[in-house]
Amino acid sequence: MSTGHAQQTTASVAVVDYGLGNLRSVTRGLERAGASVDVSDDPAEFTTADGIVLPGVGAFREGVENAGPYREALLEAAADGTPVFGICLGMQMLLTTSEEADRAGEGEVEGLDLIPGRNRRFTGDMKVPHMGWNELAVERDHPLVDGVNGEYAYFVHSYYAAPDDEGATVASTEYGTRFPSIVADESGTVFGTQFHPEKSGETGLRILRNFVTLCDE
Repeated sequence: MSTGHAQQTTASVAVVDYGLGNLRSVTRGLERAGASVDVSDDPAEFTTADGIVLPGVGAFREGVENAGPYREALLEAAADGTPVFGICLGMQMLLTTSEEADRAGEGEVEGLDLIPGRNRRFTGDMKVPHMGWNELAVERDHPLVDGVNGEYAYFVHSYYAAPDDEGATVASTEYGTRFPSIVADESGTVFGTQFHPEKSGETGLRILRNFVTLCDE
């Protein structure tokens, strides 16, 4: 399949601009995947979008605090069945809490709690942060992972998701331990990738196309 030109769909995607994340790369990737993209800091616009992307790079507490004004709109969109896609820190924010805040002496910091669980720090002898290309092993069916089993994606992170429900793991990756690299809630409309699809070449573009197709349904 040629990737020289964007596939056009009718899907509109809102990328949440809360001050963290590489919005330009995410927007470019979504446009290549065929979406009509609106980078927005207006929660009202989330209600009209076919899908929402929550990107993110940085610390869990800062991300949760910055996204605070958008919490209610994101929870309402998820409850309405709008696909909500968290990337890297954005994925971690879909969970309940994170060890990162505890390690920083900040106590419990509550995420969106759309996928119950806790983000844990890598332990052992592996270099942290985990940075580089690693394989995706699909654990269960989900529209996001159509055609990506065994492919490689690009990671940069020190923490990983540990959902309360093992069934929330859509794909896993090995780095000293096996951790969830793609998670989704029970409905399947709230999901996230620990890696950066917008930096993961053809594999990432396939995932973004899968997302746009899901939004277009």
